[in-house]
Amino acid sequence: MRLDKYLKVSRLIKRRTVANEACDAGRVTINGKVAKAGTEVKVGDIIEIAFGNNPVKAEVLDVQETTKKEDAKELFRYL
Repeated sequence: MRLDKYLKVSRLIKRRTVANEACDAGRVTINGKVAKAGTEVKVGDIIEIAFGNNPVKAEVLDVQETTKKEDAKELFRYL
C-alpha cells in the first residue's frame, strides 16, 4: 500500500493530502530513510513522522485498504 494512503487509513494523519505534503517535505521516514508518498508500506516497517516538537514513531502491524475508525488503532503500535 502507498505510504500516503496508509497514513490516512490508519488515522496517523487525518487527510491524504496532508500526508502527501508531509512526505514531499521530507518529514516522514520509513526504517530511517526519507520516504516519498508512493513508497510501499509493509508489515514490520517503522514509520516516523516529524510534526513540530513531538515526532511520532509507529510500527506497522497490519495493512488494510479500508477500516473503521475504531479498528484503525490495530493497524499500528506507537513506539
